[in-house]
Amino acid sequence: MASLLEDPTLNRHFKGHKDAVTCVDFSPDNKQLDAFVMVMDFKPQSRAFSKGESTILKAHTAAVRSVDFSHDGQSIITASDDKSIKAWSVHHQRFLFSLTQHTNWVRCARFSPDGRLIASCSDDKTIRIWDTTNRVCINTFMDYKGHSNYVSFNPSGTCVASAGSNSTVKVWDIRMNKLLQHYQVHSAGVNCLSFHPSGNFLLSASNDGTVKVLDLLEGRLLYTLHGHQGPVLSVNFSRDGEQFASGGTDSQVLVWKTNFDVFDHKEINKMQQKRLFPEEPPHLNDIYPRSPHLHRRNGHGIEINPMFEVADTQAFNPPIVDVTNVATNEQKQWMHRHGEIPRSVSVPYETSPSLPTASKTRRHTEDHVADEKTFSQSSLSSTLEHIVEQLSILTQTVSILEHRLTLTEDKLKEYLENQHQNSE
Repeated sequence: MASLLEDPTLNRHFKGHKDAVTCVDFSPDNKQLDAFVMVMDFKPQSRAFSKGESTILKAHTAAVRSVDFSHDGQSIITASDDKSIKAWSVHHQRFLFSLTQHTNWVRCARFSPDGRLIASCSDDKTIRIWDTTNRVCINTFMDYKGHSNYVSFNPSGTCVASAGSNSTVKVWDIRMNKLLQHYQVHSAGVNCLSFHPSGNFLLSASNDGTVKVLDLLEGRLLYTLHGHQGPVLSVNFSRDGEQFASGGTDSQVLVWKTNFDVFDHKEINKMQQKRLFPEEPPHLNDIYPRSPHLHRRNGHGIEINPMFEVADTQAFNPPIVDVTNVATNEQKQWMHRHGEIPRSVSVPYETSPSLPTASKTRRHTEDHVADEKTFSQSSLSSTLEHIVEQLSILTQTVSILEHRLTLTEDKLKEYLENQHQNSE
């Protein structure tokens, strides 16, 4: 696993925009990079494409903040400052429906991998989960400290990540309706997020001019990437996860090689006997409660501060312990004969009349201290072994619970499919 620690490297550096780059995305074949809306060709001698046709869709009454395609490419959702989310049919190029429960500007709206759910965030400090079939809000997450600028589903569709204006990154579980992880790794507002296709890593772009790589499995900050000369507005993984791109107010697009996850996540899943394809999000009936889900300030999410992530164990003035040899002549002879240090040496006064009383007292004290030290080390070793054993049991328990949850989801999916077939 040492290769997982290889650093990401800057692969390409594109220039051509005259103003801030607000969005970047890769084409499915990884040969082109769309940088809103200049298309970069990865062939070294090719120029950016400049021709194309467009279709205008009108329905919003204010600025449009985000646009997202469904996984099948048949629908588009848009988020706007008019406090609404609107859905569109790509094939028919017409308006479908509107979602209007936000009470302030809607910053972002994203489809789930299967297109059944929509996640949105707004300046009203809420993150809402919507049902595209019934066109209703089925859950609400609230953040008291600031609004979110961006939301994104993980590849399995079971979690939603949010980028906070208060410099936080949060991961929410829509099955359990709870905050899973809370990262405080940026020094300014976070503008964009992107999940690695494996779901194990998360990119975040911030106004502090950095791109952060978060390890979601271990819940820690993995890398901090510098390269932009100002706020970073967008970041995105390629479809295969081997590259990611970032764009900022410096009008530049940087393409990085991922390196820190060189293994094929599909092969890893196969080795672990897990499904090769993303798990379907939970059925709407499984999401409980349907009322707004409030998360208090003292939630149990994982808080990560890079300043205190790794303890500094270096001491510039270490204590000096004098371990000079204070053994008596009798002890030295005993050690020479037996090849070891005795735990306790007792010499009767009658057989050693020449041994001073002070020397006997000192030897007795040293033996007593040695016994206490040996007992203390033995007790510490026993305690550590017990802790390791308990951690092993806890790990096995979590693994069993995860396996049972997977089986339950599979059974529920099978039951719903059978019910659907019977109804037909």
